[in-house]
Amino acid sequence: MALGKNVKLGVAIPQVFPEGVDMALVRDFAEMAEEARFHSLWVQEQVAGSAITLEPLGLLSYVAGQTEDIYLGVSVVVLPLHNPVYLAKQIGALDQMSQGRAILGMGMGGPSPLYAASGTPPEARVRRFTESLEVMKALWTRPLTTYEGRLFKLKDAAMEPKPVQRPHPPVWFGGGHPDALKRAVRHGDGWMGAGGSTLEAFRTSAAQVKQLLLEAGVDPTAFAISKRVYLAIDDDRSRAEQRLRAWCAHYYRNADTAARVCIWGSAAFIQERLQEFVAAGADHLLLNPVYDQLHQLEALSRLLEPDR
Repeated sequence: MALGKNVKLGVAIPQVFPEGVDMALVRDFAEMAEEARFHSLWVQEQVAGSAITLEPLGLLSYVAGQTEDIYLGVSVVVLPLHNPVYLAKQIGALDQMSQGRAILGMGMGGPSPLYAASGTPPEARVRRFTESLEVMKALWTRPLTTYEGRLFKLKDAAMEPKPVQRPHPPVWFGGGHPDALKRAVRHGDGWMGAGGSTLEAFRTSAAQVKQLLLEAGVDPTAFAISKRVYLAIDDDRSRAEQRLRAWCAHYYRNADTAARVCIWGSAAFIQERLQEFVAAGADHLLLNPVYDQLHQLEALSRLLEPDR
């Protein structure tokens, strides 16, 4: 395999629809990705905004019913904006419905109007993040949970069914701040670089994560390092650039984002660029085509043999 036998490949489910929601596309894409033996299917969270974007966990629940073996991940939910008890129930249910295929990616996010809209005080984001994760892990693993935090309190709380995966579904962290990387190593099972971050930023963060793993005595083979990559395989580079710019304008409200974080070109060129992320420390890549997704998936399937 060109990217290395230990590199796992995930792919993003069609979730952003500039021309309207297309569930037939979602179904066909998920089935094709599983048949091609990709490691995982992924969604992301954007609650508010003018981009036509489906809610992530509901979408994964739908895809769980269309697939049998492929892992299902979200990267990332902004954890402080969620009620941890309800989110624990959602992820536990997803893991049951998929028979042990859920991966939860979470981040803290930055200042957002959604804090005021959800009634969440933004000044306690770090504590809310940490307590939320503790509450969720307790509910997933204990018959009864008693928790006495500053923000959350539970007394003999039960939650059933437990997730299929034990002790709980893998928890991957996002965020590039040094404190976020420390939290990932301390509390998580993996870390994923954001799609809106550059190769250079990923290289720096991945090196920091590896050093933190070494200092903590954590087995690096048990901790995933991933990167979301927006891409397009197209021999007509000008056409690909224009379509990526249009998508970035729709989703990020900034067409120039394409030049900063997307890669496009021939199959050979894409393979070379992906290899740069592997060399920078990735053992998992989340490939994110954003238009003509079935055609792009077919091209990626031919180019890159997924881990078996």
